[in-house]
Amino acid sequence: MGHKNNKSMVRQVQERLEDQLRIGQSKYAAQQAEHTQHPEGIFSYSTFRTYMKHCNYFAAWAKEQHGCRTLEAARPYVDEWLLSRSGLSASTVKMEASALAKLYGCSTGDFVETRSRHRVDITRSRGDAVRDRHFSTEKNAELINFCRCTGLRRAELEALRPDQLRQREDGSFALEIKGKGGRVRLAPIVGTQEQVKAVVDRVQAAEGRVWGKVHSGADIHAYRAEYATKVYEQHARPVDEIPREDAYHCRGDLKGVVYDKAAMEVASEALGHSRISVIAGHYIRG
Repeated sequence: MGHKNNKSMVRQVQERLEDQLRIGQSKYAAQQAEHTQHPEGIFSYSTFRTYMKHCNYFAAWAKEQHGCRTLEAARPYVDEWLLSRSGLSASTVKMEASALAKLYGCSTGDFVETRSRHRVDITRSRGDAVRDRHFSTEKNAELINFCRCTGLRRAELEALRPDQLRQREDGSFALEIKGKGGRVRLAPIVGTQEQVKAVVDRVQAAEGRVWGKVHSGADIHAYRAEYATKVYEQHARPVDEIPREDAYHCRGDLKGVVYDKAAMEVASEALGHSRISVIAGHYIRG
């Protein structure tokens, strides 16, 4: 007789994802070592929690719809589940496919093809995006300027301390940030002389954390996009001066737009991303 699995589906999901945790390890180093953008393992607790939530959505659905009691029994229904999620954004469905690929130790290419993500469909931090009416841009002008000049993620802002400020040989300032997957980067501080001075003064005058808890209504992604665009524009060459091998030709709704790969790499590094395609689709605003 086979061994009966008495663990709940939730417990099965948790144990399988926990086995893949690589907290404290550098995802970037793993990408370089494994020669892939998608190395094995889960490198942050935020990703783990997100994957847990969406894998449990799938497990609950498989149990209700097909009577599944184990993850193995639910595996044949992954495609059906992903197709049933057509009402969600393409980005969300692709994230769920990634979560399930981790759960089952395979590639998203083993599942049904999901629809492509298009920049025009992204509503987060766009012109008509809903703003938190409890967040005052006037009262938080200093925070907003800080974000636009540094491009930090919310968690990076909340953890920032004065000893992370660096002055480089050319006299410019940057922040040494340990970001996702333990990857360390120097985020240059950009803006007008007055804006940069305000950021530096704020960091130098801080005792303990520079900001601490950041208001949930702050549109961090929008500020990061403004920052990425400024960094890119500082380094981008005129389109007619970009060598063919350095020209990044956009697709989809941005077809016809050409970016400078070298400038994109600088902006991507400043944001803490490893793929220039990410900033082309989600950050550079032209």
